[in-house]
Amino acid sequence: MKNTNKRGVQTKQLVLLSLLTAIVAVLAYYGGFIKIGSLASISLTLIPVVIGATLCGPLAGAWLGGVAGVIFFVTPDSAFWLGLSVPGTIVTVMVKGVLSGLCAGLVYRWLEKFNRYLAVFVSAIVCPVVNTGIFLLGSLVFFMDTVSSGAAAEGISVAGYLIVFFVGLNFVFELITNIVLSPAIVRILDIAKKRKSK
Repeated sequence: MKNTNKRGVQTKQLVLLSLLTAIVAVLAYYGGFIKIGSLASISLTLIPVVIGATLCGPLAGAWLGGVAGVIFFVTPDSAFWLGLSVPGTIVTVMVKGVLSGLCAGLVYRWLEKFNRYLAVFVSAIVCPVVNTGIFLLGSLVFFMDTVSSGAAAEGISVAGYLIVFFVGLNFVFELITNIVLSPAIVRILDIAKKRKSK
């Protein structure tokens, strides 16, 4: 009986992960079309990454972040970054995607024993922070010529240029939407699960 229950849970997680993979792919592709300024685009992709990391585990979060990374390369935004550095873009995009999902899942797993909803909330913060942090690091390592010339043209520091033109409102939007929507969606899924089991 235990094996049957375990297989049932695994099947449900696989179905959920498949559904979240499709959602990540759609959001990663179409999210790039909604712009804030010239470079930043609104992205809701990290929400299903956080949900997958919390409900299916850290490796699922890493997978979903990786899927978002792969989809980026077929969006119009990729042309700009690939034009600056193909290897730098590939490394930055894939590492930030995979690690943001993995870290969100690891933080959730660590905090879940104390309070499940606190764990989701903190994971929803960790995911965009890691994503943006690695993007900034990648920008400094691989795109420094572009960053330096852009900062000089604007008459601001490199750090200021990165924050204003590369991160800006995009990070704030991702952080707020993750903090609000990820815990809410997990809560709704929990309520639906409880009602179904009654």
